[in-house]
Amino acid sequence: SYAGDKSSCAENASSVNLTSSSAQGLNSTCVGKTPLSSTRSVCRSHTPLMEYSVTSSSAVSSHTVASVIVAVVEGRGLARGEVGMASIDLKNPEVILSQFADNTTYAKVITKLRILTPLEIIMSNTACDAGNTTKLFSLITEHFKNVTFTTVQRKYFNETKGLEYIEQLCASEFSTVFMEVQSKYYCLAAVAALLKYVEFIQNSVYAPKSLKVHFQGSEKTAMIDSSSAQNLELVTNNRDSRNGHTLFGVLNYTKTPGGSRRLRSNILEPLVDAETINMRLDCVQELLQDEELFFGLQAVISKFLDTEQLLSVLVQIPKQDTVKTAESKITNLIYLKHTLELVEPLKAALRSCSTPLLKAYYSSLEDSRFGIILEKITTVINDDTRYTKGCLNMRTQKCYAVKPNVNEFLDIARRTYTEIVDDIAGLITQLAEKYSLPMRTSFSSARGFFIQMNADCSTLPSGQLPSEFTKITKMKNTYSFTSADLIKMNERCQESLREIYHMTYLIVCKLLNEIYEYIHCLYKLSDVVSMLDMLLSFAHACTLSDYVRPEFTDTLAIKQGWHPILEKIAMEKPVSNNTYLTEGSSFIIITGPNMSGKSTYLKQIALCQIMAQIGSYVPAEYCSFRIAEQIFTRIGMDDDIETNASTFMKEMKEITYIIQNANDKSLIIIDELGRGTSAEEGIGICYAACEYLLSLKAFTLFATHFLELCHIDALYPNVENYHFEVQHVRSRAGNREKITFTYKLAKGYTEERNYGLKAAEVSSLPPSIILDAKEITNHIARQILQRQKSTPETMKQRAVYHLAMRLVQTARNSRLDPDSLRIYLKGLKKKYEANCPA
Repeated sequence: SYAGDKSSCAENASSVNLTSSSAQGLNSTCVGKTPLSSTRSVCRSHTPLMEYSVTSSSAVSSHTVASVIVAVVEGRGLARGEVGMASIDLKNPEVILSQFADNTTYAKVITKLRILTPLEIIMSNTACDAGNTTKLFSLITEHFKNVTFTTVQRKYFNETKGLEYIEQLCASEFSTVFMEVQSKYYCLAAVAALLKYVEFIQNSVYAPKSLKVHFQGSEKTAMIDSSSAQNLELVTNNRDSRNGHTLFGVLNYTKTPGGSRRLRSNILEPLVDAETINMRLDCVQELLQDEELFFGLQAVISKFLDTEQLLSVLVQIPKQDTVKTAESKITNLIYLKHTLELVEPLKAALRSCSTPLLKAYYSSLEDSRFGIILEKITTVINDDTRYTKGCLNMRTQKCYAVKPNVNEFLDIARRTYTEIVDDIAGLITQLAEKYSLPMRTSFSSARGFFIQMNADCSTLPSGQLPSEFTKITKMKNTYSFTSADLIKMNERCQESLREIYHMTYLIVCKLLNEIYEYIHCLYKLSDVVSMLDMLLSFAHACTLSDYVRPEFTDTLAIKQGWHPILEKIAMEKPVSNNTYLTEGSSFIIITGPNMSGKSTYLKQIALCQIMAQIGSYVPAEYCSFRIAEQIFTRIGMDDDIETNASTFMKEMKEITYIIQNANDKSLIIIDELGRGTSAEEGIGICYAACEYLLSLKAFTLFATHFLELCHIDALYPNVENYHFEVQHVRSRAGNREKITFTYKLAKGYTEERNYGLKAAEVSSLPPSIILDAKEITNHIARQILQRQKSTPETMKQRAVYHLAMRLVQTARNSRLDPDSLRIYLKGLKKKYEANCPA
């Protein structure tokens, strides 16, 4: 943690008990053998295994009970807040992996670690280098004082090696975990370091295919496996990773890096708590209804920098006092002042809000620490010092950041710097007059001050610049160059600047040391800013399309919903369709020819579900959702007609993963299962999978070309058949028929049978062969239909089932007045009588 200057590092180290009772016994046997400990030791270590051990005297007693070792790693840069964990019980060959997005309080990490009750926690050495301790490391050590902490070099947190470990060591019964974690880089990195470390301390390796490996999603968020996230193009476009045609691209109107990170993590891990989601939706609704609030908040939020990154830099002590680190520290203090000055405008924008969540954010900004820090800064830093764009402007701000009369030598150095800059301007003016050329002073961080000029080469003497000028570059009609005198003056300027930065840095370090105890209020601020930024982004997306607020019930009902990404690609509203799933109609079978819209429709349902569960409005005229705890997709490609062993095995892994992890709160979307094998086997596999999923009572949408599956509704009353309609248009000559896709979903299964025969008709096959094929196909179809025809008894049972389910649903959810309820119940009775055979 940041403590102002280097002297505090020793104070921090002295307060930490570096002896580790668990490590003493290893010291004599393991010296020089460890591949793990960092060569850049920052604190004296009592074992080569442990570069930086933090334990308490009670560690011995805890070790007799605990036997779990956990590796924890956090992303860096834009991935900060993305945490990967891997744990193994030394008494039980089971590896548990998890990865999730966490905010700056790291509540999920602490909760998971409390459940695991670890013996030892492994982290990267970069998390706790002296002066570079991360917030995550500090919080974990604070909450787990009786646990041994071990650091290993960052290179051992290697996601590629982690994936190799899982492939080598995971028992075949649990191999579907491979699909789930193959793109979850941080939990893979954690398991690589964990297993390498355990191999070392145990002085043994695990036998191949001997470990139980499973992935645990984070609590209070829905689980979306990596394959489903890829299928749905949530954050990455499958054809072009740089393309913004993703759900993230549709919703991302954020103004800050923190808001963008929060949106990304929410899309990948939607909420499952309806109360929290509705609080977000209340905020979005208020932002849409109150233009002044929306534009006021957006104006303030757009001025914020990356608050989380700023805080991260502020709490680090540089290992060496270089000009670069001095300049960086001064810059960050200016950024801090800029950020704190936005707190009052942000409060002012929120003052008139009425929703509970926005009021809570307003209250959190009333923290007195914001004012204390700003007051301390303004006693030393000039009031008009602020963050500005442009390297020369920021250089000027850094030079004159500290008020005059704080340090006499600093004032002298700044006067010298000003004189040099004036001399440079004067030199360039003299040169312009000497050669009668339109020269002007320019600046870049790489070149310092240099000369620029707009001129056609034909206007120059002999078509060239005078020989006095060097380092000449030309872009179109703009010349950039310098001179020997200007280079020397730049060197003097840099020397003066180094002196200014050094003296300013000392003052800044002293100031930071005074304000450090208050600085953690910025964690609260960064949370507020990123959340407001995301909610504003949701509201912005609504203003560009006709989205509606979702409701949360025990039904998935979407009236005239459309695909949000397709709308952006097509630049017009796509064809909209209805969706209805309840406990009584929980399984939808969808049929229709290739390219009729099945895959697009299925993806649309999942995207709308995710949008609802992150607190966004949804592309529909009306929508109601049942909270999904897991969202599974198995999406086929219409143009993927390859049928080979690898395709078939991929399908089997995906459906096995769904079956192993789904429950009654899942949303399951399956498209084109069984195409990688023969028709008979494909139908059998699909039928068995359908029957198992039906027993779960999960909401399932199942698209297929196997029309035989449509007759499963005769056995299961909660199955509904739908199909995508097509229109047949005859050519004027009347000898050719063209299919027009309507992309409209209709009740029942498709009448568009024998797609292969239709393709054969327009080919060069002899008419006699096509005629024979039609007769054989019709004969087989009649036999199948006869065997699968519903009896009057099954039709009556189905009608009774649907009536019962509607009555239960009405009893649970109805808000109708007595007269309206009476009319609705009469309608149910008529429908029941119509569906019962005479």
